[in-house]
Amino acid sequence: MIPYGKQFIDNEDINSVINVLKSNYLTQGPLTPKFESLILKKTKSKYAVATNSGTSALHISCLALGLKKNDLLWTSPNSFIASANCAEYCGASVDFVDIDFKTGNVDSEYFEEKLKNAKKKNKLPKIFIPVHFGGQPTDQSKIWKLAKKYNVKIIEDASHSLGAKNHNEQVGSCKFSDITVTSFHPVKTITTAEGGVALTNSIKLFNRLKEYRVHGVVQANYKYNDSFCSYFQKNLGYNYRLSDIHSAIGISQISKINKFIIERRKIYTKYINAFENSNIEPIKHKKNYFSSNHLFVIRPKYSIKKFSNIKAINFLRQKGLGVNSHYFPIHLQPYYRKKGFKIGSFPNAEKHGKISVSIPIFFGLTVKNQDKIIKILNNYYNEFEYKK
Repeated sequence: MIPYGKQFIDNEDINSVINVLKSNYLTQGPLTPKFESLILKKTKSKYAVATNSGTSALHISCLALGLKKNDLLWTSPNSFIASANCAEYCGASVDFVDIDFKTGNVDSEYFEEKLKNAKKKNKLPKIFIPVHFGGQPTDQSKIWKLAKKYNVKIIEDASHSLGAKNHNEQVGSCKFSDITVTSFHPVKTITTAEGGVALTNSIKLFNRLKEYRVHGVVQANYKYNDSFCSYFQKNLGYNYRLSDIHSAIGISQISKINKFIIERRKIYTKYINAFENSNIEPIKHKKNYFSSNHLFVIRPKYSIKKFSNIKAINFLRQKGLGVNSHYFPIHLQPYYRKKGFKIGSFPNAEKHGKISVSIPIFFGLTVKNQDKIIKILNNYYNEFEYKK
């Protein structure tokens, strides 16, 4: 089975872990701060708080921005559930902004229209989380201007897009957001096995993020009522630390990030050319956007009778292709259906979820397997009767 994505681990990565295991620190040692500094160098942001997952980074970002009960958060329905669940963790409510069908990203025009309507009803969100679907950045400049106009905080969910650029602006710079979050899950651009990071240019938010990451405490050698106290708990925080073992992998991996992205881009270009005259319509890069190519997503070029990505995925998996669907819309998940969301609420995301298929793209995917993937896909999609 050729998976849709996978990690690349070499001897350098393995030896980095062995060295930590032989050291004095497995966690809270020197390597997590070093890894954070390398992430800052790559993204051009000022502050980084590494966490044990992208989900925990989203959670503490919401907390740092003061999200609480009776507040409202908006995000994309075309994402992993963590983009919405982080609001639920804080006791807040969730709503969604439909996507631009061409890109899979939230549509900035829909965002603007929804803001106008929400202001009339006095139901503006406290936070908006645009998601960089598949590695392609969102229209962040426009989103940021609108957020400033309506006093909405922005957390960029860049879990797919470390190493990407938006009009030459490095993703993670936080030029167009209060906080940017990315993920180091094994299928992402680089991996720490599990891990994430919250990036910001605000020292105030940075200090809050650090507190929430470690139980809400700050270090302090302090005498209180003749008792020694090594730390103070200021807030209710969590144990979201990234260990030195995970950080060691990240330090090794980030040195290879450009190589990883270059190869993913070569595969992307090969697929685009291979499907040019077929009945396959890939999601393509927008002009002036440099994607990290986390996903390669295809759809039928024309509307067709009886097409289903359920049948397509099952058939292609039988042929040895570990294809997947990104994503079944969050608002149609059983948990969110219980909250009142209905079919038809966000039609572009629903259409995308019904017909899209993610095909293999990762560093180390051989040319032989690339050719095999192309042949199987073209044969499968070309056998249907299409209607323009």
